[in-house]
Amino acid sequence: MNLRELVRTAAQRRPHAPAVADLSVTLTYAELDAGADAAATALHALGVRAGDRVVLWAEKSADLVVVMQGVLRIGAVYVPVAPANPPERVRRIVDDCGPALVVTERDLVTDVPTATPAKLCERSGTAPPPAVPIAPDDPVYILYTSGSSGTPKGVVLSDRNAMAFVDWATATAGVGEDDRLANHASFNFDLSVFDLYAAFRAGASVHLVPETLAQVAPLLVDFIIESRITVWYSVPSALMQMIDTGELLERGPAELRVCVFAGEPFPLAAVQRLRAQWPSVAMFNWYGPTETNVCTSYQVTKADLDRTDPLPIGRSSCGDTVTLAEDGEIVVSGPTVMLGYRGRAPHRGPYHTGDLGRFDADGELHYSGRRDDLVKVRGHRVEPGEIEAALSLHDDIDRAVVLVIGTGADARLHAVVRPRDGCRPDFAALRRHSAALLPRYMLIDSLQLVQDIPLNANGKVDRVSLASDLLSASTTGETT
Repeated sequence: MNLRELVRTAAQRRPHAPAVADLSVTLTYAELDAGADAAATALHALGVRAGDRVVLWAEKSADLVVVMQGVLRIGAVYVPVAPANPPERVRRIVDDCGPALVVTERDLVTDVPTATPAKLCERSGTAPPPAVPIAPDDPVYILYTSGSSGTPKGVVLSDRNAMAFVDWATATAGVGEDDRLANHASFNFDLSVFDLYAAFRAGASVHLVPETLAQVAPLLVDFIIESRITVWYSVPSALMQMIDTGELLERGPAELRVCVFAGEPFPLAAVQRLRAQWPSVAMFNWYGPTETNVCTSYQVTKADLDRTDPLPIGRSSCGDTVTLAEDGEIVVSGPTVMLGYRGRAPHRGPYHTGDLGRFDADGELHYSGRRDDLVKVRGHRVEPGEIEAALSLHDDIDRAVVLVIGTGADARLHAVVRPRDGCRPDFAALRRHSAALLPRYMLIDSLQLVQDIPLNANGKVDRVSLASDLLSASTTGETT
């Protein structure tokens, strides 16, 4: 079975069962299946063909899920971009992937044709185009991540990559027809692949959390309870917010039976509270960069209540093999490893994650940090270089370096800026400037103005020295 067959197969088995719901509509599998055919017809009429890219820059909705399935049915490749991304960043992504169409409800200055999700979902009465065969190594979607050069980079994933994860994850979480999965992550975040396709693989339903609710903890807890969610998957930050300000432990778990988290370390004290309060909920810690999706898994059990060190990221999953290089770098090979980056040579062989790890005496893998500047902030993968490039476009800035304060869920972005002569850039002004170029999760949290930025012996920014200066500055109140 391939990715595009999941909905049609479920529709044949359970045509009247709920498939996808947003806050205004619930589509059955029969409706989702028919809608995907209609979207495929509309896309084909607009000139989209097998192998073409289709950028999806719109609010989460059942209609947008319909369009995704339509893209797959004509053998094209969808490129989801979260609606919070400003137009300038979307244009960079469009320039990089060369799409045949941009699906959006907003104005975008581009020569590429555009269409709204609602327009593509209209029924025309025309028969859908013939199905295009999909080979296991054909690309099916591209997920753009933060790029160190200042330009987002597209991770190209194949049907084999997706299905190796979906089949494993559906079985591991025990997703069945009666489950109700929440979709908290944006569609451009690889966590959403589980929410959508594990639901479709099992014939279950997926319930979309609107972007406007995603960071509002009390409303998220309401959503879990009122939507009768049974399977939840998010970054730990979302769960911690719900624990701290949404009364999750007091009001949950309601009908929740599986809770999965990934994307950043979960502080031990917080996960132990969750484990102790929810003894009947199966709980998993999944790990993997976008380039591999999930490649290791660890199930949190009662025994972890006595743990004094951070949770392991577990053992290899999805048919992958996970090893450590001589320097401790985590290396992944197997069916989930990406095809490569859009516009670059195909990826060959194992994928070197840039993450450091160690195996304990029981054979469980532990995450030990990064070997380069890539960081996780608020559950998202962030290249400081992309934020630095955006800040450096401001007229008052000569040079900018972005550092991370804290770790895990407490990680925040701190900018060290050397202004141009006679200028004194303002923190709020730099946030407004960056908001036109970057998604919200990449906006700086604090600012420090300096006369000089130290360099190391290789002529590169001395981040160690800056971090030390930052620690000193934070004790004297010099940061904003």
